[in-house]
Amino acid sequence: MMRIGIFGGTFDPPHIAHLVLAAEACDQLKLDRLLWVLTPDPPHKVGWEITPLPARIEMLRAAIADNPLFELSRVDIDRPAPHYAVDTVSLLREQYPGAGLVYLVGGDSFHDLPQWYRPDALVASVDGIGVMRRPGDRVDLAAISARIPGIEARVQFVDAPLLEISGRMIRQRARQGLHYRYFLPPAVYAQIEALGLYQPEIESKG
Repeated sequence: MMRIGIFGGTFDPPHIAHLVLAAEACDQLKLDRLLWVLTPDPPHKVGWEITPLPARIEMLRAAIADNPLFELSRVDIDRPAPHYAVDTVSLLREQYPGAGLVYLVGGDSFHDLPQWYRPDALVASVDGIGVMRRPGDRVDLAAISARIPGIEARVQFVDAPLLEISGRMIRQRARQGLHYRYFLPPAVYAQIEALGLYQPEIESKG
């Protein structure tokens, strides 16, 4: 059975930590393919300022172009909002019949999983949940299992190196005129420069 990982996010921008986590997930969970599911309008980020979708698509394509295991999925791009994980998985089931689907989440997101939209249905619809833990991260699996019965049987932990990099941090550094290029794959940095994204804020005078 082909094992396919599902890695969702806004990827604004896609950075080195994303790629390291994705590679570790492929190795540790024995994935044959990793789908990068770019979410246009995340339900939990309503009202946030997010870079326009076409620019994020170009950045993500640049980030994953040189890895044959990585693939950009348009499953959320080509459908209207809201984009809930349980619906995304349902559509991917139709696209990849017979494949084993492993949904990837960060440790922080896993703690919040009981508050997601229809978490029980999401857990039932996947063959595994890959939880990407940072060093020292403690996950109270028993407490989460009490709220989502059956989740323990599907959880697989991915131990990843500690990389304190986030899209928000990169955007802030860029807007403050600080160096940020080395947090990114060179191809993504080139896209940001070409598209004129995350420009330094200009202080008003007077």
